[in-house]
Parts: sequence; structure tokens; C-alpha cells
Amino acid sequence: MSRTSRPTGLASSRARFQQRAADVRRRPWRLAGWGALALGMLGLVVWVVGFSPLLVVRTVEVVGVPAGEVPAITRLAAVPVGTPLARVDSGGIADRVRQMATLANVSIERSWPSTLVIHASPRVPVLVAKNPQGQLHVVDSRGVAYAQVRKAPRGVPLVDAASDAALTRDALKAAVSVVTVLPPSVERRVTNVTVSGANLVTLKVGRTTVVWGGVALPEKKLTVMTALLKDSPKVIDVSAPDTPVTR
Repeated sequence: MSRTSRPTGLASSRARFQQRAADVRRRPWRLAGWGALALGMLGLVVWVVGFSPLLVVRTVEVVGVPAGEVPAITRLAAVPVGTPLARVDSGGIADRVRQMATLANVSIERSWPSTLVIHASPRVPVLVAKNPQGQLHVVDSRGVAYAQVRKAPRGVPLVDAASDAALTRDALKAAVSVVTVLPPSVERRVTNVTVSGANLVTLKVGRTTVVWGGVALPEKKLTVMTALLKDSPKVIDVSAPDTPVTR
């Protein structure tokens, strides 16, 4: 009766050692193969996204503004249709669109696979400043005079600028601080607001002249002014609301 020979413990250990040694020798080749495959895939992705005709700009959308402003924004944007979407100079496009003074904010979005979206928001008029020559400048909440008009928009307060120097942004921000803080009960009594500089805004409330001052502490100035108006003085100075003056 024959017996099947079995590997001894020494032979089994030798076989495992040889297998591990072979695996160790092959490992660099496997790693190199996986690395080459990864680099190839990366290169393919870079080519598809940045250089192929598959993901180029085909359409441009403008959102956030009235339809009548879209053609002008599109012309300013000058988006290079046919350029890979990933390589479009979004910063340059935004800067060109910002040349339109009536826009407050501009941002660019890539909408894959082939659309560039221009998000734009128009400035909102807060007051109209009338200079000594009678020209009307529309001003937003940041004190930016962004348009000249022949007629003030309905419902927008009219402020007199004592000089062209009073049309600086800081001076207009001071005027904005007045017209935006006045409640309707007081606003109805205001017959004139004049801005002379960044630290000198005055208003006429009934028969009382109020020296408002600059942009600081508008709520506190309103509280003090409202309390002092009860005695109907000729002048109220709340430019320093902690130490108001009446006469």
C-alpha cells in the first residue's frame, strides 16, 4: 500500500517564504501600474475639463436684474463662447460687468456642462441728492451716487447738496443715515434735508431746524430729537446726542 508524501514543515515554510519574496518583488511593479493608471485617468479628466470641446461655454445667462438690462450686461461681459468652462476668466468677466454703475453686486457661476451664469443685483435708490446746479443724483444705501436722472423716482426722498463737495460718498452716507432712520410720523413733517459735508446734515422739521451732524448714532439722535421737538424750539442740535442743544 503506497503512502502519499506530505511536505515537511521545513518545506512548507520554504514555499511560503518564496511566495512572499515573489510578492515583494512584484509589489513595485503593481504600484507603478496603479500609479500609471491613476495618472492616465487624471490626465484624461484634465483634458476633458480644460481642453476638450465637450465642456465649453455654449450659453450665457444673466439673472437678478430686469430683462431690459440683460443685453447691456451681456455685452459688457464679453464671454468667450467656445472656451472651456473651467478656463473662463470669471474674475475678468465680473470686473467688466461691474463697470455698469447701476449694479451693486456681481458674481459668476459655472453651471456644468456648458452654461456661464452672471448673477447681478441692481442698486436700490435710497435718496436723490440735488446739487446747486439742479442736477439729480440717485444714491444707494452705501452712499454711492450711481445715476443722474431728470426726475426723482417716486417715493425716494429728495436731499439738497449744499455744494458739489457735498456729493462725496461719506457726505451722502451721512444723509442716508437720516432718511433711513426717520419714521413716517416724523418724515411727514420734514420739509427739507440738506447735506453740507460728512459731518453736517441739517433738516427742517416743521418750523424747527435740526442740526443732525454726521453718520454716527442715528437712532439715538432720533430719540433725542423727537423728545425735544415737543417744545417746538427754533433750533435743535443733536450732532452730539449726549449733550444736545436747543435755542
